[in-house]
This record gives sequence, structure tokens and C-alpha cells, in this order.
Amino acid sequence: MVAQSLHLRVSPSVSVSLPKDFKGSSFGSLTLFVQPTKWNPIVVSPTHYQASCRLRYNARHFLYAQTAHNGEVLSMDSGEPESKPRRKSLAVFVSGGGSNFKSIHLATLNGAVLGDVVVLVTNKRDCGGAAYARDNSIPVVLFPRSKEEPEGLSADDLVTILRKFKVDFTLLAGYLKLIPVELVREYPKRILNIHPSLLPAFGGKGYYGMKVHKAVIASGARYSGPTIHFVDEQYDTGKILAQRVVPVCAFDTPEELAARVLHEEHRLYVDVVAALCEDRITWRDDGVPLIQSKEDPNQYC
Repeated sequence: MVAQSLHLRVSPSVSVSLPKDFKGSSFGSLTLFVQPTKWNPIVVSPTHYQASCRLRYNARHFLYAQTAHNGEVLSMDSGEPESKPRRKSLAVFVSGGGSNFKSIHLATLNGAVLGDVVVLVTNKRDCGGAAYARDNSIPVVLFPRSKEEPEGLSADDLVTILRKFKVDFTLLAGYLKLIPVELVREYPKRILNIHPSLLPAFGGKGYYGMKVHKAVIASGARYSGPTIHFVDEQYDTGKILAQRVVPVCAFDTPEELAARVLHEEHRLYVDVVAALCEDRITWRDDGVPLIQSKEDPNQYC
């Protein structure tokens, strides 16, 4: 029997039991972490959570979000309906501090991104990104199942959970595990990753975090910067969507270069997610993705 809702008991550690999946095998117990308020049992569905995101906006923006369900919003100038993309539901994956996740979440709250972060997925329940999600009442899901995280989900169960949250796009923001084939096939051309070098240079398995910046400096490269690319079944080999270039200074330390690149990561990821949620990504005949300019729809980058 297909699960109709997610049942939560709000407490410092929230245990969620789900009904049987499509094949009849048990999901077991899924652990989420939600900012504790009261100990009273409640029932929360992904749909209810998405609706609560919209209530964070003032009445005017809430009206726009509601009319978006009909494929239009009110013009801020004339009050007349105009065509506009609907708000998107976003899943973010993190393994660490989650600074890019925080930038994206704040952009959804201030209106720069037409979407809501409806769930956070992590392989480390105590990482900074998970703590930030708990502080902002964003459900946290553990994936994958491992010795360190025995309560983590299987790949099939993760896909089912993301379906229940009606996720439109998945954003990897410092997530260090390989994305399972099941997820890639469920969300073709809808999973993005950010990498701290100008791919295809200094990418692939083993190139992450400070290791990337050490390798860039050791190579003598004069430029580096973040790359955002679509995710396929390998590490860092999906189609490149956007890049920003930063200089590598003559006597840079890895930490100095990392800080310079990270500053651009925060700006670039928000810009790209904004374009994604506004349906401004298009694909050339040769399979290369392009971003349509918001100011001039005839311009692409």
C-alpha cells in the first residue's frame, strides 16, 4: 500500500515509521531531525511542509505563490495576471558545514530563488548543514545506510521519499558520496553539483575539498574557480552548466584559494538555481546546457 503521509512525533530526535513500499517490503524506521517545539504527536505530510514554506512570505508574496498554482501570478505593477513559472521544490544534499545550502535557502526566503528547500539529505547527521536544517525546521533524511549511519535509507527508499516531497530538483552542495543510479535515472537533467575547480581539470574521485586547491596550486595553474554541472553516474563528468573564474595568486595557500573560490560558489549557485527554478535552462542540439538571460531572453551563457 502506498504511503499517503509522513508521520512525525516532534521531539529532539524524531522517529518516523513509514508503511510498506510499492513492493510490499518494509521501510523500517526512518529518522528525521526537526527543531523540537512540543512533545505532542502530529501528522505532517510533505505537501503540508511545502505549504508551510510559502507562509514564510508576506501576504503579497503568498498571493503570488497561490496564483502560481494556476500558472500565473499578479503583476506587481498592474495587478493583472501574467505568466510565471510555479515555485519549485528543492532537495539539498550535504556532508559538511553546508555553506552553499545556507546561501540557497536564504535566497528562497528573500525571493531571489523561486523555490523552497523541502528536505535535506545527508550522510552525517551531526554535520553543520544538518544542524542548520534542524534550526530552520527543514526535514533531514539520512542516506546512505552504513555502519556509521545504520538508520540511513536505501537508494530505492530515498527515491520514494523524494517523490513524496514532490521534489523538482536535487542540489548537491558538498555531498561527498556517489549519487546512486536509481536517483540519477529518477531525475534526469534535474540534479546539479558544485565542484571547487574549473572542470574537467582537478575533478573525479578523490578530488574534493582542500585536496582540490592543493592540486591546483601544485600544478602551477593561474586560474581556478567553481563549476556547476549536471550529475550523471560518475564523479564530476556530467555536462557543465556554469563556471566562474578566480585568479590563483603567486603565493596562495590552499586555504586562501579555497576562501576565494567559496565566495564565488555562493554567488554562482544561487544564480544557477534561480535560473533553474525559472525554467531558463535550455539545451543545445549537441547536448550542452545553456542559461537564458533573465534581462534579455535572446542572450545565453
